[in-house]
Amino acid sequence: MEIPPAEQSVAKILDIQHQIAESHTPHGTTVGKIISPPPDIQIAWNDVILTKEQIYIDEYLLIGHKRTAKGQIQSGTQSAGHHEHSHGISNDYTESWILTDTLKVGDLVEVTPMKGDQLFIVKCKLIYLGKGDG
Repeated sequence: MEIPPAEQSVAKILDIQHQIAESHTPHGTTVGKIISPPPDIQIAWNDVILTKEQIYIDEYLLIGHKRTAKGQIQSGTQSAGHHEHSHGISNDYTESWILTDTLKVGDLVEVTPMKGDQLFIVKCKLIYLGKGDG
């Protein structure tokens, strides 16, 4: 029997370690818990701490996210008493707002590992409506 070179043995050991780690890593969407809010976000997830360098986060969850809406308000005056006529009202509007809140310590968030399990997507804050810890 021939003894394999050290490089081959080390490569095989690393492959086995990678397979073990893969088998213990959730690959679907799971729940994480905020332990430090943005901008230096940290999330407790699957017995590890995810940092901002590992996260793609939905911009809606960040302070300073700007949203703009526009539309048209339509209504009419009401007939009152002895007056039997009404007027249509139509006003265009554009409104902008900037979000000033963000995730807080203890908030639960949706965490989805990306291929390779080195980067993660954080899409939304979750609320558990049941009793207990969920």
